[in-house]
Amino acid sequence: MAEDVKPTRKNLMEIEDRIELSERGHDTLEKKRDGLIMEFKEILDQAQSVREDVEADYRVAQETIDLARAMDGDVAVRGAAAALEDHPEISTEAKNIMGVVVPQIESTRVRKSLDQRGYGVLGTSSRIDEAATAYEELLESIILAAEVETAMKKMLDEIEKTKRRVNALEFKLLPELRNNQAYIEQKLEEQEREEIFRMKKIKDKKEAAEDAEDAEAAAQAALAEADDAVPVESSD
Repeated sequence: MAEDVKPTRKNLMEIEDRIELSERGHDTLEKKRDGLIMEFKEILDQAQSVREDVEADYRVAQETIDLARAMDGDVAVRGAAAALEDHPEISTEAKNIMGVVVPQIESTRVRKSLDQRGYGVLGTSSRIDEAATAYEELLESIILAAEVETAMKKMLDEIEKTKRRVNALEFKLLPELRNNQAYIEQKLEEQEREEIFRMKKIKDKKEAAEDAEDAEAAAQAALAEADDAVPVESSD
């Protein structure tokens, strides 16, 4: 509360410095928030596109695997899947977007040639090859979706955090500081008026005393002149 602040020049200067610093911080956070929102919109558009790709790749993968199972049998499909020895590898790196660290996922060994899948080419059909290719494409889409979805969540969290900071400065801290500033300025003005009034009273008293002294001196001088004007009687 403003009443808890001592109305001194020093406190007023400190509050003015805090207001200036808070206003600069508020402007900086607003720019960061707006930049984050723009980046988030771009990632959101990308995420929607990636989701559509995942759904499309999933439908294709499901159709090809169902066809392979129907035509070649479930045992042949499972056997081809179990033959895989060289599994995909995933690594992550950090990427900075407007001060937000988001993961950048790198994948290797996802797409494979026929001789890298482990099963014999002669022992399988083209339908199994097509199913394997479709699932490799699906896996790549899922990895990209994981990267984009994680980045989107981190960006959204940072936007919300930045919004809370902006609101705290705009609606809480700055109004409190400005109220304290106005309170101190008001009290200092009252103190200044009281001091001026006190000094004026002192001056008036001093002038009244000086006037009284001048009047007393004038009276004394007048009496002395009167005494000098009275003739002195001579004795014969």
